Amino acid sequence: MDRKAMYKLSYGLFVLTSSFEEKDNGCIINTAGQVTSEPNRISIAVNKANYTEELVRKSGRFNVSVLSEEASFDLFKRFGFQTGRDTDKFAGFSECRRSANGLYYVTAGTNAYLSASVEQTIDLGSHTLFIASVDDMEVLSDVSSATYAYYQSNIKPKPGKPAADGKTVWRCTVCGYTYEGEELPSDFICPLCKHPASDFEKVAQN
Repeated sequence: MDRKAMYKLSYGLFVLTSSFEEKDNGCIINTAGQVTSEPNRISIAVNKANYTEELVRKSGRFNVSVLSEEASFDLFKRFGFQTGRDTDKFAGFSECRRSANGLYYVTAGTNAYLSASVEQTIDLGSHTLFIASVDDMEVLSDVSSATYAYYQSNIKPKPGKPAADGKTVWRCTVCGYTYEGEELPSDFICPLCKHPASDFEKVAQN
């Protein structure tokens, strides 16, 4: 079985934000879409390892900011490469506003946002699926939405060559994190983007 076939599926990219007990947080997700038009509902899938998943589950509300092709890699680093459990991702970040529901949405590198209230929660194992009714939404720009393929080709920096030090190196194809070791544990989870071992590739064996 060739797991790389999964890479052929098309995804968008989004900043998911929520808040609970005055704690704001956000993370990058790639699974969000409309599931019904009447009433207007969307679904999002969020890795349980993300702190934002916990905030959405506890608060029952969230915003989704749709990332555009103008999104910078710094935006991905802020919301995707660190955990909100020990970092305030909004500290020193001015490119955001609060919507009518009191939650942040991102104003730079985005083309729209949606505010939603959770109606149903489904445990999918590694992820939680939230089905939610849309309470508010706004178009922010006419720039095209960024796809996962666009991110890989145009936003994410091209990785440099690992040092030739006699070690085997595995690299996350999503965020570029590298792991040194002869074998990558089958249950390894990327500490930056939370993707599994199947999203790593061997890039050097000296």
